[in-house]
Amino acid sequence: MSKIPKVVTAEEAVQAIKSGDNIFVQGSAVTPTVLTKAMADHGLKNKLEGCSVYHLRTEGYCPYEPKEFKDIFRIKSLFLGSNVREATNEGRADYIPIFISETPNLFLNGIIPLDIALVQVSPPDKHGFCSLGTSIDCTRAALQTSNLVIGQINSYVPRTHGDGIIHYTNFDYAVYRDEPLYTGEKVFLNPADIAIGNLIAQYLVADGATLQFGVGSIPSAVLQHLNSHKNLGIHSEMLTDGIMPLIEHGIVTNSEKNLDKGKIVSSILLGSRELYDFANDNPIVDMRDISYTNDPYVIKQQKKMTAINGAIEVDLAGQVCSDSIGENIYSGVGGQVDFLRGAALAPEGKPIIALPSRTESGINRIVSYISEGAGVVMSRAHVHYVVTEYGIAYLYGRSLAERAHALITIAHPDDRDMLHEDAF
Repeated sequence: MSKIPKVVTAEEAVQAIKSGDNIFVQGSAVTPTVLTKAMADHGLKNKLEGCSVYHLRTEGYCPYEPKEFKDIFRIKSLFLGSNVREATNEGRADYIPIFISETPNLFLNGIIPLDIALVQVSPPDKHGFCSLGTSIDCTRAALQTSNLVIGQINSYVPRTHGDGIIHYTNFDYAVYRDEPLYTGEKVFLNPADIAIGNLIAQYLVADGATLQFGVGSIPSAVLQHLNSHKNLGIHSEMLTDGIMPLIEHGIVTNSEKNLDKGKIVSSILLGSRELYDFANDNPIVDMRDISYTNDPYVIKQQKKMTAINGAIEVDLAGQVCSDSIGENIYSGVGGQVDFLRGAALAPEGKPIIALPSRTESGINRIVSYISEGAGVVMSRAHVHYVVTEYGIAYLYGRSLAERAHALITIAHPDDRDMLHEDAF
C-alpha cells in the first residue's frame, strides 16, 4: 500500500532534521523559503550541529546564511547566488566546482548521500501527481535518493511537463502553503549590451538554429535582435522572458531541431509570473533533468546549435574565467562547458563567449593574464568565438599569437596598446 504523506506545518515537518544531516534545497524560482526559514529556526532553537546544505542557486533571503548558523548549517553550493556569496568568500560556506550536467550524479552515485530534501511543488492533480514546476535540474535526482522528502504544496507553482512529475505519495511530509514564486530581476541594457546582441544576432545566429542562452543583459539583448530570423529552436538549461515574444511572433518554432522537434527543452525557468503562466500545462515546454538538457552528446545532435554564454574575463590565449573575480567566487561552472562543447561538436554549431570590453567601473575584461586566484572555466582549446561591442574574434584553429591579435582587436581601444605590449 502506498504511503500517505503527513500533512503538517513547516515547523512540524523540519523536526525530522537532525545534527549531521545532509540536506538538499531546491532552488531558483521555487526556493522553498517557508521550509528553510522553519529549518533555520529549528536548528537554532534545538542547537543542531554539523548539518550540510546542498543546492544550486537559490533566490531571496537565505535564512541559514547569517554568522550565527555557521556551526549549525554548512552551505555547500553547486552554483552560487548573491545570497550566499559573502558567506562563501568569508569562508563560512563552501563552493563545489562541477559541470551542472553532472550534479545529479553526486546524489545518484552516492557521492553525496542525502538525508532530507526540501522542495516546492504544484498541488496534486486528480491522479495524485505534482510537478516540480520551474526547477527540475538536479532536484529530481535528490528526490530519488533522499531518505526523507518534505514538500511545500503551492498553487503558484506551474504544472510543467517533462521530468518533474512526482506522485504525492513520494512525500513524507506535505506542507500546504501558497506564496508567489521568486521572479527574475529586471534587465537593463547598456549600449555595449545592445551592440553585442546585434553582432551575435546579425552574424552568428542562422535561420533554423537551436539556441542556448543564460540570464543577464547580453542574452536579453540577443533575443531582442532576432525579430527577422526564421524557424529558431530552443534547447537551453534556463528559460527567461525573452523567449515569449519570439514564440508569439512565430520566430521560435522548434521545427528544424534534430531532437525534440516542436519542443522547447529546458531545466530551469526564471523570469516573470507571465513566463511561469506560459509554461503552466504547456506541452511545448519540456522541462527535463539537467543530465539531459546539458549532456554534450545530446546538445551536439542539434544542427546549428548556437550556445551564447557570458564571462568575467578572457585572457589573450582564450582562457575564460566565468565563476570568480580573482579569489572571490561569484557564481559557478554551471552549464557553460556543457553547452560550448556540445555546440562545438554539432553540425554548423557555434560556441560563443560574449562580454563587454570593460566593467562599468572601467576595468578591462580582455586581459593579458587571468587574474591571480581566479578559476579557468573554459580552456583555450574549448573557445571558438569571443564577442565584445567592438567585434567578433574567431579563435578556433588559431595560434597563440593569432589569438592574441584577434582578441586585442575587440578589446577596448584604450586597452589595446597595453595588451599588445604584454603579448608581443
